[in-house]
Amino acid sequence: MMNLSLETFLLGMKSLRLHALRSVLTSLGIILGVASVIVMVSIGEGNKQSALRAIQSLGATNIIVRSQRPPESQQVGSQRRSFVAMFGMTAEDLRRLEKFIPADTIIPLKAVGSEVSKGASRTTSQTFGTIPELKTAANLRVKAGGRYLVAEDMARRAPVAVIGSEIEKMFFTLTNPIGQNIRIDQRVFKIIGVLEPVGLAGGAGSALVGRDLNKDIHIPLTTAKLEFGDIVVRRQSGSFSGEEVEISELYLTAPSTDAVVPMAEHIRSVMKVGHPSMKDIEIIVPWELLENVRRTTATMNILLTAIAAISLLVGGIGIMNIMLATVVERTREIGIRRAVGASRNDIAIQFLIETGSISCVGGLLGIVLGVGISVGLESFLPWILSFQIFSGIGDVGVGLETQITGWSIIVSFLVAAGTGLVFGIYPAIIASKQDPIVALRHD
Repeated sequence: MMNLSLETFLLGMKSLRLHALRSVLTSLGIILGVASVIVMVSIGEGNKQSALRAIQSLGATNIIVRSQRPPESQQVGSQRRSFVAMFGMTAEDLRRLEKFIPADTIIPLKAVGSEVSKGASRTTSQTFGTIPELKTAANLRVKAGGRYLVAEDMARRAPVAVIGSEIEKMFFTLTNPIGQNIRIDQRVFKIIGVLEPVGLAGGAGSALVGRDLNKDIHIPLTTAKLEFGDIVVRRQSGSFSGEEVEISELYLTAPSTDAVVPMAEHIRSVMKVGHPSMKDIEIIVPWELLENVRRTTATMNILLTAIAAISLLVGGIGIMNIMLATVVERTREIGIRRAVGASRNDIAIQFLIETGSISCVGGLLGIVLGVGISVGLESFLPWILSFQIFSGIGDVGVGLETQITGWSIIVSFLVAAGTGLVFGIYPAIIASKQDPIVALRHD
């Protein structure tokens, strides 16, 4: 029995070798199906991990309350040459929050200044007065050789600043910024530290938080109140616009991730007391965003995999068609095998071995192709976009991250092998039911 099974297997493999080109073309649908499943899942998983890292960099237990210019103020700005818009959080809002939330878990930020300059170089200000606790709450890291704000800076109202990595690139390309001065409006600040790059920089990240955090500058909150007050003036083309905001942002830290959502709802209720419409207040809850991303990407992975699986179905149909044609082509061979003692099971097994081998080899080639495309997309897409003809695309920050998952490789291969066997059963049955006498007479 063992020898007969081995002989059947060898005959099946010999038939595939004799028609190598046809076998490869037959398995092409399987190859592309497996490759597309792996690529689709790797793109979806890569985007998921990128989004999760971006959101987690804000702090999973943090809740961010931000003042934002309401639509009415933007309309006024387009009608007047000079105006001051009053909006956002006030000290009264902060006092209301402190009645329900421990004060040491509330970290305020105050936007100040309209322009940052160093010599002839200048940029729009993203300067914030804050307190030392922001470093821990926002997961900030300072580059070696520098430091973050400390309690002594707050007490002395020191004119010191910690700059973001993009500010360092903009103003201090060839020099060490530590100890040097930078101007915020007309006030001089000494740089004491440079922040490590933050993942939320440009693209989807900046859309999430409203700005590129790598362009932020942090100064002591006490210094910001003393030097700048509450009004930020921005001059442009002979006119000016002003923003009077007492508190630009609040970072509030929940004791655990389970407490984040209830705490966020409580904060919304408190803020609605002073801002019924909530048009000038925005509440960002990274934990809610994190859960939404997980649910969305899980759904997208299922959808993408289902779409890619259509290629496997098409490949299975192709295998069945070819094997049905092969049955007709090899009718005489089937008759000879039956005449020398082969049973119907032997004939069926031989055809199943051939279809199973085609699908398995196609699955392996599909894995190699899918992994290669996934790696190539991440490695070579930025290089391709660097060419002059793609300069317009590259400028908008197109990037792609892929992450190959083991389950996608295993599942796609098993489905491919199963597809070949399932679609090979019918041709195998047709072949096994051939009448030996009729088959021998077939030309």
